[in-house]
Amino acid sequence: MSRHALTAVATRIRRLASVLDRLADSLGPPEAAMWRQAEARARREVEEALRISEQRFRGLFDNSLSGVALHEIMLDAGGQPCDYRFLMANRAFETHTGLRVAEIIGRTVTEVLPGIEQSGLIGIYGKVALTGEPVSFEMFLELNRHHYGITAFQVGQGQFATVFENITERKAAEKEIRDLAFFDPLTGLPNRRLLLDRLQRALANRQRCAQECALLFIDLDDFKTLNDTLGHEQGDLLLRQAAARLSACLRESDTLSRFGGDEFVVMLENLSGCPDESAMQVEHLGRKLLAVLDQPYDLNGCEHHSTASIGITLFGHQPIGVDDLMRQADLAMYRAKAMGRNALRFFDPEMQAEISARAALEGHLRQALQQDQFRLVYQAQVDQGGRLIGAEALLRWDSPQLGAVSPATFIPQAEKMGLIVPLGQWVLDTACRQLALWGEGEDTAHLMLAVNISMRQFHQPDFVEQVLMAIARAGANPARLKLEITESLLLDNTENVIAKMTMLHALGLGFSLDDFGTGYSSLSYLKRLPLDQLKIDRSFVQDVLTDANNAAIARTIIALAHSLELEVIAEGVETGEQRDWLAAHGCHAYQGYWFGRPVPAEELIASF
Repeated sequence: MSRHALTAVATRIRRLASVLDRLADSLGPPEAAMWRQAEARARREVEEALRISEQRFRGLFDNSLSGVALHEIMLDAGGQPCDYRFLMANRAFETHTGLRVAEIIGRTVTEVLPGIEQSGLIGIYGKVALTGEPVSFEMFLELNRHHYGITAFQVGQGQFATVFENITERKAAEKEIRDLAFFDPLTGLPNRRLLLDRLQRALANRQRCAQECALLFIDLDDFKTLNDTLGHEQGDLLLRQAAARLSACLRESDTLSRFGGDEFVVMLENLSGCPDESAMQVEHLGRKLLAVLDQPYDLNGCEHHSTASIGITLFGHQPIGVDDLMRQADLAMYRAKAMGRNALRFFDPEMQAEISARAALEGHLRQALQQDQFRLVYQAQVDQGGRLIGAEALLRWDSPQLGAVSPATFIPQAEKMGLIVPLGQWVLDTACRQLALWGEGEDTAHLMLAVNISMRQFHQPDFVEQVLMAIARAGANPARLKLEITESLLLDNTENVIAKMTMLHALGLGFSLDDFGTGYSSLSYLKRLPLDQLKIDRSFVQDVLTDANNAAIARTIIALAHSLELEVIAEGVETGEQRDWLAAHGCHAYQGYWFGRPVPAEELIASF
């Protein structure tokens, strides 16, 4: 039986004892003595039970690890609850709250905790009184800046008990978990997940809002170079400074997110209702952001300069999804980078059209490789007397859907997609088969065949083996095969490039340095490369008669080839006057429209 039940029983027994006393007075002495003995025995049993219950209650109350307080509702003049008074509290309550028990007993909460929201508490206790069920809630006390979990329940008419648990550490842990889920630990900014959630809500609310919104995709230029040269710690320091600068330029209602790596995204809401005015507002802010990001950074005493590229897309009432918005801003950002960086660009539908066309091209390219839609044509290479000495194999693509696609369009795309490696292997295999056929003819056995090799293809670990296997499969003469490479190939892993070239050269293959003079020409590598030929680029040849600078470059390349005992050939020769000028200055091999356009192998041989 509970302590409160025992108390109620004791009260009823005392009332009954009073009745029994009056009844005993009306009885004779023996009967009265018997009644009084029974009443005294019952009273002692109840009082003992009360003592034990009180002892247990005190033990639980005083030794509980949870803070416990008993209080009663105070009523105003109209009989309405207005406050509550502390009746008692245990030691744990004092420990949890920092309030001394001796100082709060008999005082109201308003006196002990001024400023606490009373109406909410009165409402909670009203609910407890109405339903008789315990109610749990949380409260933050400004007094000690702690959070508490509280359970309130009724213990008597107008009296309540509250059990306090200090949940400050738990709340801090919950916040830490929430921050890890929604905030970037390096900069403290909202992360990708939180940004996308806010963007989704902004899109959902756009029908109720007359204002335009905007998304800005910000990418720090050359950040990878900083990380690679100065280290990730310095990179992290720059990211924190960049985040602080961006934050200082934005309104409290704007969302700035670190989207990942060196990418930041800004979402602007409540812009002007006029798209043109919104665009002006966003452009003004974008240029301000570019300016602050262009200021020097202090990286532990070292001054570092960095810029950014910004892509912007506006959105209002038009239906659009989160992914499409992000894609638009990203496309605009890459267009800003293509402009030279430290720039901003707005998304326009033409960008999407370009991307869609590029995606379609990718699909057709993959299909073309699977369905053997490519072919090789051959452009003649002749000597000073006009005799055919070889040809360059050139790739062509006749797409059933797109028609004839320019190599200037599909080859760069194949490079980006990684298709250039299998495509390059197909070119090599096909060219070697043609070379083997020429080797069987008395009039064609002397012909050289030049094949362009892409940088990605050359850097394949098994490139040497692939070349040798192509030659072996076709039965071609390796001494008649010339691999054309560009100067850009030599920028990465130069020693490995030289090793591969040396190995193939030792087996009889030749090498021609294509587009010489247009890239990163360096005499230091020319001395070390096993080259056989330098090729004068068409950009110098076409203006050799009218541009003194181009003429000087062409003369220098010819002289350099002679000094290094290399052959020299000029491409893009379109007139007899160009050929004559080149011959007069020591170049005696030519390729260009003057001698013939790229044609199938049979037409090439038939024309000479």
